[in-house]
Amino acid sequence: MAKNESIEISDYERQRQENIAQRDKLLKQLAFDASSAGLGPGQKPKPAKPAKPAPKKKTAVRRVKEEIVPRRTSSRIAGIEADSEVAKRKAEDEYVAAQEAARVKRQRISGPLDLSEVQVAGKGWDKNANFLVDVVSRGANPNVRTFGDEEVKETTDKELRALREKMSGLELYNEYEPNRIKITPERIYSLGFHPVAEKPLVFAGDKLGNLGLFDASQSSSSTAVQPETIKKEDQDEEEAEADDPDPNITSFHLHTRTISSFQFSPHNPSHLYTSSYDSSLRLLDLTKSSSEEIYAPDDPSRDEPLSGVEMDPRSPHILYFSRLDGHIGRTDTRAPNTVDLFPLSEKKIGGFSLHPSCPHFIATASLDRTMRVWDLRNLSGKAGAPQVPALCGEHESRLSVSHAAFNSAGQVATASYDDTIKVHSFEGMSGWSAGRDLTAKEMAPSAIIRHNNQTGRWVTM
Repeated sequence: MAKNESIEISDYERQRQENIAQRDKLLKQLAFDASSAGLGPGQKPKPAKPAKPAPKKKTAVRRVKEEIVPRRTSSRIAGIEADSEVAKRKAEDEYVAAQEAARVKRQRISGPLDLSEVQVAGKGWDKNANFLVDVVSRGANPNVRTFGDEEVKETTDKELRALREKMSGLELYNEYEPNRIKITPERIYSLGFHPVAEKPLVFAGDKLGNLGLFDASQSSSSTAVQPETIKKEDQDEEEAEADDPDPNITSFHLHTRTISSFQFSPHNPSHLYTSSYDSSLRLLDLTKSSSEEIYAPDDPSRDEPLSGVEMDPRSPHILYFSRLDGHIGRTDTRAPNTVDLFPLSEKKIGGFSLHPSCPHFIATASLDRTMRVWDLRNLSGKAGAPQVPALCGEHESRLSVSHAAFNSAGQVATASYDDTIKVHSFEGMSGWSAGRDLTAKEMAPSAIIRHNNQTGRWVTM
């Protein structure tokens, strides 16, 4: 075909090109009209220079020390063929070594411990300059109020009104943010205050056997009233951390497994008794800065986890403890590793309590859904078999009972997984005869309080 020869265009193609030209013309006219009306895109104004923000204090980055673990070795580099006998023996040896390391890590530590040797976190422990010396030497629904000002005014009972007014005056601790108050390295299983009133001291035990100490009377520099000062913008992390240091918290590795419970001695405020799933009871002496074993099974390989510990309020040397296999034990600190065992339940005893003025009465809470009251003055059993105290009475709940606690008035409060807190009232227990048998009506709770007991929180009795 010649170059100058015109190409015939079909009617369809000619119509299509006309439509495209008409569309482009329409779009240009629309853009022109919008620009004339001030609606089209114009020259972008220059952004105003933002005001210089006030210097913010830089938060120091907390460096987490990583645990160094053994490296895995390559069988190929070592010249070991896959699926060979040598490779199988190597895998078996590594498995046995890992199992042995795990067993040693969980095995309890016997003998006395010095706090300076078992400290795992916090400021260096100084026996002569620790923050406990001056103390021990002196011897519902979250964010929803149960009652308000109107309920307090309408309360006619004087004692209840005074208690509500006192509770209404309490304020949240605001010296440090909660995420800065890490008392223990791992999850907390037991928590409590030191009994002295001069200083709020918080103790906590975690699932790996660490005991943490926190002095809540400390003041944070960020909340303290200070004169205004001009700070340099290039303040580095170390200076920022020095201006507002973390609270003074110290933790010690006393057990190799969970610290299930602890109790301060009513006779010596510097003595703290701890029970653990590593099957041992230990005494922490805060003045001597040492921890010694009070009780443990004779055979270190025996696994008898302890769930609670209580001290006889009348005798400074008698300790009671509960085990996960349903036993209650009694030991004398003057004769270590001597114990009387009472099989009181076929299932786990989660918590127990002694009557403050009549310690021969014991209340137990068990996984078998019962709360029982026992009398140690009346023991019975066949020759050669363990002695069992007299059962005064029991009350069964719909689900398991996690804890039971006596008060001085002879009442027992229980927390159960049926989402109730029950109060059982027993009057005149000091005058009861040995082994008194209570009726079902006497064991029935005098009050039942609805409470969500399955939120991961526990209620202190």
